[in-house]
Amino acid sequence: MKITALTLCLLAFGSMTIQAAELNTPAPSCRVQTLTGQSGVDPAAFPGKVVYLDFWASWCIPCAKSFPVLDQWHSDLGGRGFEVIAINLDEERQEALNFLQRHPVRFTIGADPAGKCPRLYAVKGMPTSYLIDRQGRIREVHEGFKTSDAAGLRARIESLLSEP
Repeated sequence: MKITALTLCLLAFGSMTIQAAELNTPAPSCRVQTLTGQSGVDPAAFPGKVVYLDFWASWCIPCAKSFPVLDQWHSDLGGRGFEVIAINLDEERQEALNFLQRHPVRFTIGADPAGKCPRLYAVKGMPTSYLIDRQGRIREVHEGFKTSDAAGLRARIESLLSEP
């Protein structure tokens, strides 16, 4: 039931008239609580860093495939100014926590059960990711995730890391 409700919400977001995040425009500011609720995170508030912003949910099978890859990128490239921010969209926090027990990661996890951020970014499905450059502009939008996507995505991240 939650899957259906969230899917319908995401489809509705896609048909709403909103200012969507577009390529080569500034990433919208969207502050959310971390999943632990102890602090907040805004994917647009990392000046000077390359950010991989990922929208995900616990029921999303491609999300489970992407998390080990994202965690490896975070570990490999974090010292070069790379951040992974993953915003969970589950209505129930415990479902996200259960997912993370099965797929542990070291990068920042935000929680947005109300769906404020996906509306700003015009997310149409999950996972959807946004590659944000050091100047805070959206440089790429990637929908879905297949293991075969990883090498190309990493190459684009490394290309952005080489830019001033």
